[in-house]
Amino acid sequence: MLFPPASCPRLIVKVGSALLVDVGGAVRRDWLAGLVADIAERVRAGQQVAVVSSGAIALGARRLGLARGGRASLEDAQAAAATGQIALCQVWAELLGAQGLTAAQMLVTLDDLEDRRRYLNAAATLSRLLALGVVPVINENDSVATAEIRFGDNDRLAARVAQAAGASAVVLLSDVDGLYDANPHIASGAQHIPRVERIDAVAGMADAGSASGMGSGGMVSKIAAARIATAAGAHLAIASGRVERPLSGEHRHTLFVAEKTASARKAWLAGGLTARGCIHVDAGAASALAAGASLLAAGAVRLEGAFARGDLVTVEGPGGTLARGLSEYDAADAARLLGRRSDEHAAILGYAPRAALVHRNHLALL
Repeated sequence: MLFPPASCPRLIVKVGSALLVDVGGAVRRDWLAGLVADIAERVRAGQQVAVVSSGAIALGARRLGLARGGRASLEDAQAAAATGQIALCQVWAELLGAQGLTAAQMLVTLDDLEDRRRYLNAAATLSRLLALGVVPVINENDSVATAEIRFGDNDRLAARVAQAAGASAVVLLSDVDGLYDANPHIASGAQHIPRVERIDAVAGMADAGSASGMGSGGMVSKIAAARIATAAGAHLAIASGRVERPLSGEHRHTLFVAEKTASARKAWLAGGLTARGCIHVDAGAASALAAGASLLAAGAVRLEGAFARGDLVTVEGPGGTLARGLSEYDAADAARLLGRRSDEHAAILGYAPRAALVHRNHLALL
């Protein structure tokens, strides 16, 4: 069994659209009943389980008769999501209820998990539901989300939910049984990768396409989810849902091994998706950051974005993204300090300067 209750007190299970909904837009009820039976067994064994469920747009598109599975336009997707979400949760509630379990619905937007206060509120609600033995069914609120304020795929949403819930592990149930060194749908000799210790070593193997055409993710989104989950101290597995009872027995999968757990705040920073700007630094600053230092203006060479003080920014070095953190200055003042020594800052700004562009207490290395 993948992530058994004895070693994994809290588990997040993500179910993709292609598993839950058939090509005609109907729920694959028999398969879903088997998955719910697996969940019920785990809950009775003491594991707390939350579900991140896709499928609302696909279900709603069928009921509304919309072309291209409801994805022909943003307005169609929003209408399909609003229609399909109620049907989706009805099915989950009915099947969980037949197993003696209570379902709860949580709909979130990107901002609910990117804004620190809203993130903590969502985490508290999720933890309370799980402690009460409820199975939360979570989805992105696609009826109001736009391209600028959405996760875009439930893989990364599942990883962020795991982070908020303090889960030990995430299972992404998919139409593939893990990561391969090439796309197995087009490369006959593709080799399955059972275990990943370092994500950077496999990132180039990812394909962005969704095999079913119903989902919005691909292997790229799953690797992005693995980065978020493992940085927060949770293991993540990509496993096939094309089997009966996918959470019981032994099935082939790819396991991404969790990193040493960061502090909750730094894990939240590292998993952030909506940085408002970017600070480019030189090699010296990159080395200092790797050693645990704050980001000083003397090592910054260029800015991007119109960010305010307290906004999330990324830090880019000569070799790529180094960190995420909260800026101590707005973009205009930060730009005036680029490359300047700390003892020059007061004269440049006309007020008492802060200790750094990004303080190490508000910085998470990637």
